[in-house]
Amino acid sequence: MGKNLTSRAEDYSKWYNELVVKADLAENSAVRGCMVIKPYGYAIWEKMQAELDRMFKETGHQNAYFPLFVPKSLFEAEEKNAEGFAKECAVVTHYRLENDPDNVGKLRVDPKAKLEEELVVRPTSEVIIWNTYKNWIQSYRDLPILINQWANVVRWEMRTRLFLRTAEFLWQEGHTAHATKEEAVKEAELMNDIYAEFAEQFMAIPVIKGVKTESERFAGAVETYCIEALMQDGKALQAGTSHFLGQNFAKAFDVKYANKEGTLDYVWATSWGVSTRLMGALIMTHSDDRGLVLPPNLAPYQVIFVPIYKSEEQLKAISEKVSEFMQQLRAQGISCKYDDRTTHRPGAKFAQHELQGVPLRIAIGPKDLENNTVELARRDTLTKEIIQMEDITGISKELLSDIQETLYKKALTFRDTHITEVDNFQDFKDLLETKTGFISAHWDGTPETEQKIKELTKATIRCIPMDNKKENGSCVYSGKPSNQRVLFAKAY
Repeated sequence: MGKNLTSRAEDYSKWYNELVVKADLAENSAVRGCMVIKPYGYAIWEKMQAELDRMFKETGHQNAYFPLFVPKSLFEAEEKNAEGFAKECAVVTHYRLENDPDNVGKLRVDPKAKLEEELVVRPTSEVIIWNTYKNWIQSYRDLPILINQWANVVRWEMRTRLFLRTAEFLWQEGHTAHATKEEAVKEAELMNDIYAEFAEQFMAIPVIKGVKTESERFAGAVETYCIEALMQDGKALQAGTSHFLGQNFAKAFDVKYANKEGTLDYVWATSWGVSTRLMGALIMTHSDDRGLVLPPNLAPYQVIFVPIYKSEEQLKAISEKVSEFMQQLRAQGISCKYDDRTTHRPGAKFAQHELQGVPLRIAIGPKDLENNTVELARRDTLTKEIIQMEDITGISKELLSDIQETLYKKALTFRDTHITEVDNFQDFKDLLETKTGFISAHWDGTPETEQKIKELTKATIRCIPMDNKKENGSCVYSGKPSNQRVLFAKAY
């Protein structure tokens, strides 16, 4: 496993790409724009999945699964959704291959096996799910429906980057149906809150909760709620979205319910999702020039034990001791691993676990057995200390909690010192090139101004913060009246 990463200061993008590969998280595959998520990377995603799944179920949601393929006619039913995703769709036109008579050993699409109707590979599942809900909903007694699915989707991106933007990615997508507008809006806000709680408590990433402007909304949504995070290079990353869909999909698929008075009305809807893009956010928020830095709450293992020995006898004595420590740690809910590989020297193991961001590393050798001590190294601060063996469990528990909190506070300080209020367009442009981060500025509320700023600076309105205070001012670009500031940034 290679070391010597490009430094973040030298080339942030190159640093990120190298880190993902060298830390054994993922790699590019034979399929253009698609990735292979390797076991260590997938273990982190599984931790994310488990926590989110628990949070969804605690709020009354159930998991289901819907087809990967969507008939083209269904896909076209909700016009805004179809238009919004059309250019990213992969389409299945044939269902069989056959031997090519002109080129022995080669296969070709069987021209006789053309599908009667082309199938879109899902870029998102609103269409197939709302077509299904039509069969499930007749009256108010059938509502609400609170469904989530863990799945893969395909969006045929031209420019891809591991985890951040790939043609196929893993995600969860929630799809709910409600009797009233108020209930649906409350659901969309609740799920955005859950995403924020997950990002802050588990990923140690501070986020800003907000709503998207009309031009940045999900295709087919009435309102899009979001959580926005800031990466170490000063670029924003949308970490999750939750959409109030109004009655748009219910009308497209004629999904009505009979209320208590017996009157028919269209159902109200939400959808919400986060994806393996969160892996990119996790990497870019905390990691350093030595490699990954993982918050303990999401680390595949929180403590790694490395034996240092010369003889088989020494290894055996160390292994017996480590076995005791691991039992004690696991009893306290701490995940740990013993790296007793005989193919790697201790120095190579240290380098690997540092690169992979293991929060705590404990080295133990023959002298430690004599002295009843171990060497404990902390990944986030790169500090080491000698501790007594009987203190391993207590100190590990304490340090893991401290690492989680320290990473969050560090990211929060960076984020808060990179939100800058700006009142004129020259300063706006200058700050985007120098300090970067979020720019808090007045906007006149028009999509024309929003588009012009994007064309001139590549900065977009990341969100209108939920806790925004009303403040009269002038638009940073047009000079027209504005009653609040919004957050602009360059983004992933």
